[in-house]
Amino acid sequence: MYRKLGRTNKHRKSMLANLTKDLIMNERIQTTETRAKEVRKFVDKMITYGKNGSLVARRQAVAFLHNDKTVAKKVFDDLAPRYASRNGGYTRILKLTERRGDDALMVILELVEGDAK
Repeated sequence: MYRKLGRTNKHRKSMLANLTKDLIMNERIQTTETRAKEVRKFVDKMITYGKNGSLVARRQAVAFLHNDKTVAKKVFDDLAPRYASRNGGYTRILKLTERRGDDALMVILELVEGDAK
């Protein structure tokens, strides 16, 4: 089951794709816990596409990332070799305090370091 995050289908897909792009480019973002848990799935999927390395995987990644070829290039050229020996778990969630106003739990979602230890 997935979380709807209080958004329509198109808005939710767009938001998750944008958060995925931001995490891949910056390697660390600050967001709410529920969004982070959803974005983690898509980031893992993008890195798995990168590890596959086929043309079909590249096209699927570019299609999900709203035709942003620079992000897809980073996934295939930088992140896939970094996580080549790792079988999953490419992200880490670090909890922060609650957001002022609505008390949503804020977290830092970041990519873990290279090889599994």
